[in-house]
Amino acid sequence: MNIKNLQFFLHLCDSKSFSQTAQAMHISPSALSRIIQRLEEDIGQPLFLRDNRSVELTSSGKKFVPVAAGIIGSWQEFKLQLTQDQQQLKGKLKLFCSVTASYSHLPQILHDFRQQHPQVEIQLTTGDPAQAIEKVIAGDVDIAIAAQPLQLPKKLTFIELDKVPLSVILPLIPPPTLQKALSNEPDWQALPFILPESGPARERADKWLKQKKIKPNIYAQIAGHEAIVSMVALGCGIGIAPDVVIDNSPMGDKVQRRHNENIEPLNLGLCCKQSRQQEPLLHALLQLF
Repeated sequence: MNIKNLQFFLHLCDSKSFSQTAQAMHISPSALSRIIQRLEEDIGQPLFLRDNRSVELTSSGKKFVPVAAGIIGSWQEFKLQLTQDQQQLKGKLKLFCSVTASYSHLPQILHDFRQQHPQVEIQLTTGDPAQAIEKVIAGDVDIAIAAQPLQLPKKLTFIELDKVPLSVILPLIPPPTLQKALSNEPDWQALPFILPESGPARERADKWLKQKKIKPNIYAQIAGHEAIVSMVALGCGIGIAPDVVIDNSPMGDKVQRRHNENIEPLNLGLCCKQSRQQEPLLHALLQLF
């Protein structure tokens, strides 16, 4: 059945006047009469009792009113849904973060974003968190979960998500080669250090070492943070790592933290180019915070 014809029928039910309905719906009375006749032919029953003075619904017409209204309502709801689907954001966002951030912070971000924008695809790349800022600047990714460096480039936008403490970690059971240097107060100069190779965590580590006036004996410089915990647990030396990495490491129970060391925490957040932050997909993600 034609939706417009059903709308003519419902209007006539209310006006009970062919002339009024024809005028309101911008159709001639004769054309309206033919439309009603075709509806009656389709249904096989008269819908109106009409004479020169009045128009009244038949019993069949009264039964047809909710049917016609339901068809029109379903049609309008369907068109609205199509419009909303067309208006929903679509496309792909390239996002970079560390392996640890992919299960410590990213799941809640993606859950909230997908609730509002289910048709946007997130293409995830993981790697050394020290590379996050560089990847955004180079355009390799659209946005990154990154630790804020001490000097953030002015062309970047940074939205803070969390503060992440860093800890000095020691082997839970130090090997004989480390026991003497770790007895009582650590002999920092004699201990081999395992440090992040670069990035904000290395900046904080260097700042702490300078404050303590330690010239570290560097055993290893690691790209990424996860391997620092493993190497310390294996007795290779002592390390400095973010607490979130230690907490989520399978080797985290094999290291101990020195809680009295005052290392500046990391500011963890979403980072993208300022020139792109008003792009629809990036703007929608940043608007969550």
